[in-house]
Amino acid sequence: MFGVVLAAIVVTYSRLPPHELYNVTGHGLVDGGLSRAVVYVNFPVGLAAMVLLLAVADQMSRRQRYAALGALVLWLPVLSPRVLDESHLDARWTNAIPVLGVALALALTVQTRAVRPERVRGDGARWALGALLLIVALPWIAAELGTDFTGIPVLGQIFQTHELRRQSGVPALHPAVHYGDHHGLEAALLLATALLTSRMLGAVRGTRLHAAFGFVAALVIAYALGNVANDFWTEQVVKRGWTRWQVPNVLEPRATWAWLIVLSGGVALWLLLFRPDTRRESSLR
Repeated sequence: MFGVVLAAIVVTYSRLPPHELYNVTGHGLVDGGLSRAVVYVNFPVGLAAMVLLLAVADQMSRRQRYAALGALVLWLPVLSPRVLDESHLDARWTNAIPVLGVALALALTVQTRAVRPERVRGDGARWALGALLLIVALPWIAAELGTDFTGIPVLGQIFQTHELRRQSGVPALHPAVHYGDHHGLEAALLLATALLTSRMLGAVRGTRLHAAFGFVAALVIAYALGNVANDFWTEQVVKRGWTRWQVPNVLEPRATWAWLIVLSGGVALWLLLFRPDTRRESSLR
C-alpha cells in the first residue's frame, strides 16, 4: 500500500507546481518528487515499519531484536520539529536518519518469518471498516494522483475536491482538497496496517510482547481514526459551510484534550480487544 502511494507521490510532486500542493517549495523530480518521498518515508511509512517490527518481534533472535531496537532509535528523531515539521515538508539532511531506521526495519521484517494464529476473530469487522475507509479516502486518492472529481457525475456531487472554498482562519480562497498527500490518507493506511497486523496478535507467545504489540496496535487505530475524522470533517463538512466546529487536529503529539481522548481510546480498545488473556495463560501453565 505504502509503495503504491510512494510512487504516486514521486510522480505528482514532480509534475505539479508547489502552489498546487501543500507546504512544499521544491519542483521537479529531485526537489519535488523525491524530496517529498523522503519525508513520506519518515512518516507515515516509518510508523508502519515500527508496527511491523513489533508484529514479528516474537519470531526474532536476540541479535535481531537488538537491531530492531536500533531501527527504532534511528527513526525516533521524527518526533522533533527540526526533523519533521508539517509546515515544511521539503526534505532536509536530518530526514536521512529516520530513513536509515526504516530501511533497517524493512530488512529485519523481510528476514523474519511471520506467524498467524490458527483462528483469527473480527475479520468481518476489519473488512467492513476497510470498505468504509476506502470510500472516505476516495478524494485523497484522487488528490494523490494529482486529479479531482470536479465535473464527474456522482462522485463530484458526493465529494467536493478542487472547488474553491473559504475556511475560518484562512484569509484566501483555496481548494477544498489540495493536490498531493493528505494526512487523512496517511491515517487510513496506518489504520489498515494496524488492522492487518492485529491478525497476528494471537500467535505472539510472550505475554509482555503480546501486551506491547496489542497496545501499540490499539493506539495506532485510535490515532488514525482521529486523523481521518479531522481531515474528512474539515474538507467535506466545514468547508461546505455547514458548521464552524472542527474535529481537533491530532497529527502531532501534544498535551491537549484531543490527545487525551486518543490515548484513552487506545487504552479502551486494548483492554476490550487486544490485551493478553491472562486466564488462558494461567490455564496453559
